Amino acid sequence: MEWIDQLVGRKSYGCDVLFRVVDVVERDGEEVAILFGSDIRLVADAPVADLTLMTEKDIERIEEEWRSQEEESFHSFKNDTQKKDQRKNSSSSQSFHLPGKVLHLDGDPHYLNKCIDAYSSLGVPVVGIHCQEQEMPERVSALIEKYQPQILVLTGHDAYLSSRGKKTDINSYRNSAAFVKAVQEARRKMPSLDQLVIFAGACQSHFESLIHAGANFASSPLRVNIHALDPVYTVGKVSYTSFKESVFMEDILHHTLADEDGIGGVETKGVLRTGSPYRAEMYTE
Repeated sequence: MEWIDQLVGRKSYGCDVLFRVVDVVERDGEEVAILFGSDIRLVADAPVADLTLMTEKDIERIEEEWRSQEEESFHSFKNDTQKKDQRKNSSSSQSFHLPGKVLHLDGDPHYLNKCIDAYSSLGVPVVGIHCQEQEMPERVSALIEKYQPQILVLTGHDAYLSSRGKKTDINSYRNSAAFVKAVQEARRKMPSLDQLVIFAGACQSHFESLIHAGANFASSPLRVNIHALDPVYTVGKVSYTSFKESVFMEDILHHTLADEDGIGGVETKGVLRTGSPYRAEMYTE
């Protein structure tokens, strides 16, 4: 059977996560599938014998559950932004907004496309780059130089592997070390946490190392899974918060699908700038 690109579950885990098969390799005479979470930023592997194809009914049920949560986060974000706009514009309607530009590096092209659509729906300016996690440390500095973002996202897939060691050891993770190196390279370019806001990590990433490396926000404090769009809603909040105000974790978690087990961070200034005068003809041909 051809497994590549099939949506599957792992029988030994009760098919608790919907995965996409990205590769099949041979290990010790056994076929092993490399799996990417369909909606969560988790990479895993499993013997092909442990896989089961998910039925269309199962896929529809799982995806509908995620869509419902995504829509809730989207509407929460939009409602919050609109309320702020109404308060700020109550004294004057002659202003315009310049939200912060995001440079989003993603190890998964499927997730990247989904994130770009979400940024667009939220009105957040973004440049999206598909970049393998292990390549991010080498590429991030030049990309910052080229695109001059106010916000940087470094994400993709990750996972803690108990077979490699303890959770405190960064070498026990698939891609956490690469994310850490990429954050360090970005901070060599732009040291200030206010000059460049960074979100780094994916499912089960080594949170403490990412924060100490210089990330403003990171996953995952308790090594849990995060949703594909959690980085978008995290930095979207920063993009639409005034540079005069600070963003706290309670502000972030109100809009994400994760909770404090999945995403943490430090108090961070927003990057939104407001200008005037606003003229409709400036935005129409």
